[in-house]
Amino acid sequence: MRLAVTTSTLSRTAALFVLLAGCDARKSGPETASAVTTDTAAGTWSENKGAVAITSGSAEARALYLEGRALTEGLRAHDGRQLFQQAAAKDPEFALAHYQLALNAATAKDFFDHAKRAVALSDKVSDGERLMILALEAGGNADPSKAIEYQRELVAKYPGDERAHFLLGNAYFGRQEYDKAIEAYRKATTINPRFSPAYNSIGYAYRPLAKYADAELAFKKYIELIPDDPNPYDSYAELLMKTGRFDESIAQYRKALEVDPNFSASRVGIATNLMFQGKHTEGAKAMDELFGAARDDGERRNALFTKAVILVDAGRTDAALKEIERECALDARLADSANMSGDAQLLGNILLDAGRTDAAARKFRQALDLVERSSLSDDVKQDTRLAHHYDMGRVALAKGDLAKAKTEAKDYEAGAKARQNLNRVRGAHELLGMIALEEQQFDQAIAHFGQANQQ
Repeated sequence: MRLAVTTSTLSRTAALFVLLAGCDARKSGPETASAVTTDTAAGTWSENKGAVAITSGSAEARALYLEGRALTEGLRAHDGRQLFQQAAAKDPEFALAHYQLALNAATAKDFFDHAKRAVALSDKVSDGERLMILALEAGGNADPSKAIEYQRELVAKYPGDERAHFLLGNAYFGRQEYDKAIEAYRKATTINPRFSPAYNSIGYAYRPLAKYADAELAFKKYIELIPDDPNPYDSYAELLMKTGRFDESIAQYRKALEVDPNFSASRVGIATNLMFQGKHTEGAKAMDELFGAARDDGERRNALFTKAVILVDAGRTDAALKEIERECALDARLADSANMSGDAQLLGNILLDAGRTDAAARKFRQALDLVERSSLSDDVKQDTRLAHHYDMGRVALAKGDLAKAKTEAKDYEAGAKARQNLNRVRGAHELLGMIALEEQQFDQAIAHFGQANQQ
């Protein structure tokens, strides 16, 4: 199907927020441990004995933090980010303010800057906050196995905190262990039946299981709980789009925009529906309008990326490349090496899909070099080197060089297993399956594809 081709061709290999939140960056709703009312002399407070305490020396900063968290739980990242910035200004040692600024960052550079600051402050906070921050750090270092260890420890120590269970659910979601994710989200709603983000994520977890009726019920419950927020309508719209109900989907996206005209995710959703309806010109125009109205670089990048997807789907490869080059120019202005690397990788994917193998290989090499020359962590650099084997394996396969493709695939598989990175292991099975298919080893291909990413 064209959807599968489009999303794989333009997948972001440096999707840091997916690794961190454990599911789709835009929709997962990054959370912290639970909210609070009781102040103490030490500046650490929590709602009840079962919740993770939140450490700040400023009551005003705490109030700003809680207001911002409420917004980001509704996926209003831009608005929440303003309040987290104010909270961090009131209390420069407010670790969770930086944690949230990382999770809701508009750029990869901002993510790493705030994550680094949160880690530096992690020895001054409660044990629960420390575990959350360490999980954030592990995710940013492309070590999801270590991240989930911290999240499991968090739940073990704070079984009465709904947000701790939610974080664990997100981690399972990222591992495509959807039944476990749903179980964790259900525990969150048992603790707090009005914890709306969990119903959102339950809906998303049912989708890959093809339990669309259950997903629809979860999204309708989400709407019932917070009818004055835009994201419940946006999430339901995405399910409708997934099941081919495009006009109904657009209507729900418009409801979200009636609640909040600045909710850019719904603008993207409408444009994507238009693409599926074959209305590529209208979809691309909608993204031009979003770019013009964007409030930050995150929204601008999203508009450019989505327009590129639409153009690829329309068969306009050169036009799509220009949109990603515009995105890269934005990132270069910020000296954002991580996003620039992701842009180069995207360009490589588009070129490879268009059969321009040599040009694709050059872009993949550029993506690696940008990370190698950056100040990003050694773990990130190691993971990027590993991903390069996958990219070059695909290039070799496209050129008909099966021997090189097999070498790259074996190196990629070995590295993925050594790092215990399930997403990379799935990628290795995908590459090995493609090689087996090229050799007409159909049983082997089926076996590998069955262990590859199914989304």
